[in-house]
Amino acid sequence: MNDAAKSLFPEQVVPPKWRHGESVHVAERSYAAHRVDNEDGSVTWWLLDETDLLLERERAALLARMSSALMTSLNPERCMTVVAELAAAHLADEALVIAPQSDHGHPVTRCLRGESPTYELQHVDVEEVIGLSEALRGFPPVPSRWIDPAAAPGWLAQDVVSIVVTPLPGHGVPAGALILIRRDKHFTDDEETFARLFASRAGVAISAASLFTQQAVITDRLTRDLLPPVLRRYEKVELAGRYRAAGDTERVGGDFYDVHELPDDELFVVLGDVCGKGLDAAAQTGKVRTAVHALLQVVTDHDKVLHALNQALLTTDQSRFITTVVGTVRPVDEGLRVTLTSGGHLPPLIVRANGTVEAARTKGTLVGILPRIVTATDEVLLAPGDSCLLYTDGITEANGGPLGDEEFGEDRLHRALTACGGMPAEALVEHVHMLAAQWVGSGTHDDMAVLAITAPRRRSS
Repeated sequence: MNDAAKSLFPEQVVPPKWRHGESVHVAERSYAAHRVDNEDGSVTWWLLDETDLLLERERAALLARMSSALMTSLNPERCMTVVAELAAAHLADEALVIAPQSDHGHPVTRCLRGESPTYELQHVDVEEVIGLSEALRGFPPVPSRWIDPAAAPGWLAQDVVSIVVTPLPGHGVPAGALILIRRDKHFTDDEETFARLFASRAGVAISAASLFTQQAVITDRLTRDLLPPVLRRYEKVELAGRYRAAGDTERVGGDFYDVHELPDDELFVVLGDVCGKGLDAAAQTGKVRTAVHALLQVVTDHDKVLHALNQALLTTDQSRFITTVVGTVRPVDEGLRVTLTSGGHLPPLIVRANGTVEAARTKGTLVGILPRIVTATDEVLLAPGDSCLLYTDGITEANGGPLGDEEFGEDRLHRALTACGGMPAEALVEHVHMLAAQWVGSGTHDDMAVLAITAPRRRSS
């Protein structure tokens, strides 16, 4: 080694074991060693400083690894955990990710290098840490040299040498703040710059996960009100219903049923089918169900309810008509007296206890198209063990079968119901729903809704 090399690397010995192209680490720097054999037998080594290049590669790999990990989750807590864990492993001795305050405090994920992250809701005073309240509001970070580690509150850390507080920018609103803590050395300006780049990537992912979660909660709450109700148990009436939306990934659609309690132990039932399917049809379904509920507060006569509903639809959205059937169920000594009126809907089927199947003699015009509708009402008596089945055309028009192109059809439904005489309401709707589902198989289908009204068998004394 010549004198020039010794002045650069005073602690470096003669390098007989260096290999051409390998990295050599000297005084926290990295060099690529390149050997040149001279004609006189001597060897010249060229050492190219690649410290900054390797650092940039390492940082790029870290950002790529974080992005890949965050893309696999739309859960805010999981995203915060990933960010804190990677930050503690590569940027600091300890990292905290603090989300904006909720009703129960600030969500805080903390991770010490080499340990598992922890997540909890904490009531913290953000004003105790310089720059934290500003970061949570999306303001630019303050330099770490402005933060006195000795003034850090106990909930943050102790025996700290340097602290970096940087915002986690989200989609229009801050996603939180990232706090990096070191106990042995200060952050350089270059490291703080990279911390802000790291935080910007993390903030976008956390914000997207939070937005997705918020939308999912809102959708779930709204969808819950559009789903058919859970039917109550009644002493003198058996009720059961089944519903299946057209799409396998959808929960709501255009078919619906409802049961409303009237005075004198009477029940008002309604089943219908809104034109269309999916979310738009479900929204119209919600309007129809709300309108029926409001109308029943002032009138329960079938013709008046259907005529008022027709007028309501004509004045709102004439592009979406409905078919519906309404019924009034009244317990009597002989069983149940059921009054049925159709508004362009398939007539309900009466399944006697002995297996006889007959269609109710009710029909009418579609609701929501013409200025006036015409209806016909039928009254049937259900003896103990008899049932009245209300269903939508998603059952009879279900395409499937052996070749996958045949409708289930009304005749096939009638024949299947002959074996259902005396079934409880719950078993009846389950059987019909299962038959249609098996007929469709993996094929497409419309919304399906089934509602059974059964006169309970009398208990022997």
